[in-house]
Amino acid sequence: MLTHDPYGASDPDSIIILTSNEKESDNFIYFFDQEPVHLPLHEPTFEKAGSYSNFPSQKRVFVTSEVDSLDVERASRLLNAQSFYYFFHGWAALDWYRGYDRTFLIPAPEDRHITKTFISPNRIIGGLRKHRVIMIYYFQKLGLMHNWISAPKHCPAEQKDILEIALPLKNEYPDIIDILSQANLPMTFPGETTQEMHSCCLSLFDQCKETLIYHVSETVYFGQKHHLTEKIFKPICLGMPFIISSTHGSLQYLRSYGFKTFHDVWDESYDDEVDDHQRLNKIALLLKELDQLSTEEKQEMFNRCLPIIKHNFEHFYSDRFEKELWSELIQMFESINAYIND
Repeated sequence: MLTHDPYGASDPDSIIILTSNEKESDNFIYFFDQEPVHLPLHEPTFEKAGSYSNFPSQKRVFVTSEVDSLDVERASRLLNAQSFYYFFHGWAALDWYRGYDRTFLIPAPEDRHITKTFISPNRIIGGLRKHRVIMIYYFQKLGLMHNWISAPKHCPAEQKDILEIALPLKNEYPDIIDILSQANLPMTFPGETTQEMHSCCLSLFDQCKETLIYHVSETVYFGQKHHLTEKIFKPICLGMPFIISSTHGSLQYLRSYGFKTFHDVWDESYDDEVDDHQRLNKIALLLKELDQLSTEEKQEMFNRCLPIIKHNFEHFYSDRFEKELWSELIQMFESINAYIND
């Protein structure tokens, strides 16, 4: 059995062997459940992982945290393995955000006074996160930078300037360099000097308590797959409505776990848009439309969201969501057992 350490690593050198294959009857189980699968990046990792599977008669199992994924299909063929899925990041969120329902770090939703349209934290903008660069471009172009936005000038992971990252996007967005050059970057939240890592905790309570919408910019945006992380649970645990920049069908995927979204309050048809660039455009225009509302209209809209906010908060912090994840996990292990013993 193989996995990766430390958490979030996915390079070949981070592979660790939890059990070693000593006889031909041993099977091969590879947990690649912390990060999304991206073949151009991870092919060397999968080649090394596959080298630990030594016997032709072995049943090979590949466990990920994404579903309906072309990348998983291709990686499974590379590993000569059968893929299995469970929602790893649901478990991570339950661990990281436990206990916040018993604190007083943010006013109850019904006691909030809404003055801002949205909050949009953005830290890593390079690599697979170019959708965040495009959204920052839209924020500047559409006059939305007065909202709560964090945006680096240099990607903290790749140490590349945002203009360098944006350069390959000029064919799709001819004015992107000019627009981003006008942005006053970096943008940070009050009290921060850099874009800080907040993955494993809730934060930004002062900003969130006055904000209508949490714009969730997920790790994965482009391509065919469903892969949500702990990020989608931040607004749920903070008692906020949300709009999500993620792969096509992500809201439907989230609803399959018992959560509700806000299609009765604003237009969520962006989630149905298959074209990745058009979907970003629709999200940006929706945020612009909401930003044009008066303060009174934003407060009224937030109040209309209260029943959904309450449902999502209680679904997460009761045992209902955990029971769904537990049932899914047990079913996955039963399916693995049946596959191995077939």
